[in-house]
Amino acid sequence: MIEQSLLEKLVEALRCMPGVGRKSAQRIAHYLLQRDRDGAKHLSLLMTDAMEKIGNCKRCRNFTENELCHICLDKKRDKSIICVVESPSDVDAIEEANFRGVYFVLLGHLSPLDGIGPDDIGLNQLETLLNDKELKEVILATNTTVEGEATAHFISEMVKKNGLEVTRIAHGVPMGGELEFVNSMTIVHALDDRKTI
Repeated sequence: MIEQSLLEKLVEALRCMPGVGRKSAQRIAHYLLQRDRDGAKHLSLLMTDAMEKIGNCKRCRNFTENELCHICLDKKRDKSIICVVESPSDVDAIEEANFRGVYFVLLGHLSPLDGIGPDDIGLNQLETLLNDKELKEVILATNTTVEGEATAHFISEMVKKNGLEVTRIAHGVPMGGELEFVNSMTIVHALDDRKTI
């Protein structure tokens, strides 16, 4: 059997990124080798550093290189509201909307078929946070997949037992969207979540 060349190994390694297939990986490898070797070396050093130093915040489980992330350390944040999300990329998306509360990152969702239960997504840690006297509301911002909805339902029951307000982000027709192009489940959610104007 012929051993893979270094270039082939590089192409295969680049395929670990989401959305990068063989052709894209080849293009990236060729570009870096042909036009930006310094950029590739810099990227390589940063990737190694990030993999060794970035972990999860002890409080909210977001990515950080410190014990607590910058959001949890921010004294201007409204600690009475926790937004529960599935991944750190969800935190980034909500931050763009200028949310001023704090977060709890599940790092996944409940999936009994895959053996992912409540402890695997940190619900024991969330339970501890629910006992904070300052906390008033938990916003559930899990994805609208079957697993995301099941996770939201499970957490809402947990939150209600603690006597806290629990809300779910609205789902429906996107701003600038046209109804004829929206799928029926989205329209069902939009009708169910309608509000008085």
